[in-house]
Amino acid sequence: MPQPDKCWGVSCWAGTGIQLQCGGGQWAEPGPEPGPALPTGRVKERAVSSRMDTNGGLPAIGSRRDLHIWITENLRMVPVPERAYGNFFEEHCYIVLHSLKATSGAPKDLHYWVGKEAGVEAQGTAGSFVQHLQETLGGATVQHREAQGHESACFRSYFRPGIIYRKGGLASALKHVETNVYNIQRLLHIRAGKHVSASEVELSWHSFNKSDIFLLDLGKMMIQWNGPKTSTAEKARGLALTRSLQNRERGGRAQIGVVDDEAEATDLMQIMEAVLGCRVGNLHTAMPSKSTDQLQKANVRLYHVYEKGKDVVIQELATCPLAQDLLQKEDCYILDQGGFKIYVWQGCMTSLQEKKAAFSRALGFIQAKGYPSYTNVEVVDEGAESAAFKQLFRSWSGEQRKNKHLRGMDKLLQVKLDVGKLHSHPELAAQLRMVDDGSGKVEVWYIQDSCRQPVDPTHHGQLCAGNCYLVLYTYQKMGLVQYILYLWQGLQAAAHEIKALKGNAEELDLQYHGALVQEHVTMGSEPPHFLTIFQGQLVIFQGSAGHNGKGQPASATRLFHVRGTDSYNTWTLEVPARASALNSNDIFLLATAGLCYLWFGKGCSGDQREMARTVVTVISRKDKEMVLEGQEPPHFWEALGGRAPYPSSKRLPEDVSDFQPRLFECSIQTGSLVLTEVVFFSQEDLDKYDVMLLDTWEEIFLWLGAAASEWKQEAVAWGREYLKTHPAGRSLATPIVLVKQGHEPPTFTGWFHMWDPYKWTNNQSYEEVVEGGLGAVSAISEITAEVNNFRLSRWPSNGRAGPLALSALKGSKDSSENELELGPKAGSGSSSPGSVASGSLPREQLRHQAVEDLPEGVDPAHKESYLSDSDFQEIFGKSKEEFYSMAKWRQQQEKKQLGFF
Repeated sequence: MPQPDKCWGVSCWAGTGIQLQCGGGQWAEPGPEPGPALPTGRVKERAVSSRMDTNGGLPAIGSRRDLHIWITENLRMVPVPERAYGNFFEEHCYIVLHSLKATSGAPKDLHYWVGKEAGVEAQGTAGSFVQHLQETLGGATVQHREAQGHESACFRSYFRPGIIYRKGGLASALKHVETNVYNIQRLLHIRAGKHVSASEVELSWHSFNKSDIFLLDLGKMMIQWNGPKTSTAEKARGLALTRSLQNRERGGRAQIGVVDDEAEATDLMQIMEAVLGCRVGNLHTAMPSKSTDQLQKANVRLYHVYEKGKDVVIQELATCPLAQDLLQKEDCYILDQGGFKIYVWQGCMTSLQEKKAAFSRALGFIQAKGYPSYTNVEVVDEGAESAAFKQLFRSWSGEQRKNKHLRGMDKLLQVKLDVGKLHSHPELAAQLRMVDDGSGKVEVWYIQDSCRQPVDPTHHGQLCAGNCYLVLYTYQKMGLVQYILYLWQGLQAAAHEIKALKGNAEELDLQYHGALVQEHVTMGSEPPHFLTIFQGQLVIFQGSAGHNGKGQPASATRLFHVRGTDSYNTWTLEVPARASALNSNDIFLLATAGLCYLWFGKGCSGDQREMARTVVTVISRKDKEMVLEGQEPPHFWEALGGRAPYPSSKRLPEDVSDFQPRLFECSIQTGSLVLTEVVFFSQEDLDKYDVMLLDTWEEIFLWLGAAASEWKQEAVAWGREYLKTHPAGRSLATPIVLVKQGHEPPTFTGWFHMWDPYKWTNNQSYEEVVEGGLGAVSAISEITAEVNNFRLSRWPSNGRAGPLALSALKGSKDSSENELELGPKAGSGSSSPGSVASGSLPREQLRHQAVEDLPEGVDPAHKESYLSDSDFQEIFGKSKEEFYSMAKWRQQQEKKQLGFF
């Protein structure tokens, strides 16, 4: 352990703040003024149950997650309606509680979100509520402090379409989001990274830039303007947010128009200029947002927090790679991840007072270090550590994981001959890293003079440390042919051979039309399936192969180390022929000029001996002599150059780490690799434009979307950089698997809760969605006509829209609001505004009626809107407002069933 070289003394100020001394300087931050504390007991229960009373249970996010959100309002916490999730007002604080369904004992995430305009009183109220909620939930809770615009990946992952920051405050809890209201004029600035966010900005061309997306929301028309420097992926994510707003706030009835090219979208541009005025000058290019690269995240330091008299001392304890046993259950620690994030870890034996002071200590630490005030803080209790926290340590073990590992090995024994189980249960294939039992077709090539040379099948399992090999494995899954191409790299291979290995792999991939899953394997770190395809007879020789690929270097005496108990985990490696290479736990083959000794260490098992007997025939066909440790003949030691000490103590069981898989989006910003984590991930988080990194700890998967093939060459290098900069000191020999969209093996799909193999065949691309008519021509024409009716030529000569023109356009929206809210969709084309009033026709004239039989003026696409409110409630079982707040496809489905389609 390194000697501590830095520490700070902290003393409390009458419970309202802390004082931190560092290098002679002094810092003080007054704590938030205590807001009106929520009474304990009944009010606490009411705060939680109020969410349940409105929905009859916790709101489901997907099929596995529960989400609760509260907002500070009039110095109290009020539940947020589910339809408003993802909207955050800048003058408020929010509490977000997340938990996984059907996972007993799983930690809950409790987030304290602070708007950038939130007052001290609102923060005090939220702080009190967090404490009460924490006491109610018990210990298995991870607490997070979130600042607007700088939220953690965990927080952002809850809101898949995106987060919307809304200006100002909220006057009433009933108006978080107003559905079916069209009297709207606002401009949203959308930042469409992997986690999308949108902020309300000034309704002016000055708000625009070339690098981002902007949404002009006019109530019944939503125009998405894509900057010329935005990527297709960003446009698609922006469109997903726009469509989400269309469904949630307009009941699916607002029209969407997209401006990708201003010259080709003249109608939409005319509407934009009517509202924003004529643009003067060129748009600027936005400065790239500052992102944290991997090197910064790798700078991890651990600090011990303890009391010394009346002071609290924060003392540096260690740097990476960190060991789990540094954390003592009686103490509290601060872990600083390069200023990117601050963790506070609390042992199970720490006092309640210490736990309550966790956030204040973290904030004091942030200011003392000179970090931004928005730096994310995560407070974790022992036993409830997040996946991100655990991976900051070299290893992390827990009883639950060890038991799980043992159960997994039992399952492996059961499915040795049951390939179907591995295919039908991909989660099992993923945990065991096995796509099948290795009975498929095997082809092997070795690299010589930059070309691949075939290896005779009788020598398939014989590799040389000085060479590189391509091993193509072909198998069937559910009747479909699948491929895995292993790129095996010997530790003694030359750089030009390694380069040629990759080039030849690409040639093979082209021959197979991109269907190969490519797994980069370094000698000594072979995955279980690689060992399985050689049926436990993989032998790695020192030196290089000859031109015929048979490659056993000539030597009078050779020593081979055999490890493994069955065909799934056995490998044999040539080691230096000296006594110090022996180990009492294993078996060794000593090949001499006239005899082959099979040496059994005292600690080896019967299974090990059985596997060794099958391997010995691969290495030597000379006479065999079995030798037990301690009964070696003199010639045995002579061949090894004499006796020497060697390891003889019992081998400790392998450390089984309790690490969960993590998914990241890969991107290059300002020349550095930036990884954006997606927490609680699913297949929906894999987009055709993405390069995603899935870290399962034992393997690194790089997933290439169909439209991201340009990054294929860089992807594996990104995986190596990820390992190289990982704060836990990861092995660079960790296998890296390149997976392409549509060719995912079960060892990859098994890490996802649900996997739809047909998802990619049904997905529309961004271009297809836009070309499919998002902005109906009739709707654009109608709005353009409204704009023209107000004589745009009478606007001021500078081209800016004057207040009169803007109010006229606003009045136009007001006049059609009732029709749009309860009547036919704007721009449907067949309706005659005013000819038939909404809600004025009996059901008999609308239900099950052909278009030609409808009354004049009725829009056949929205027959249901002409029902009276009472008839609508009786037929559909819900109000019109509830019906139009549903997704469009659900509306269509119900209308088909009830005769209104």
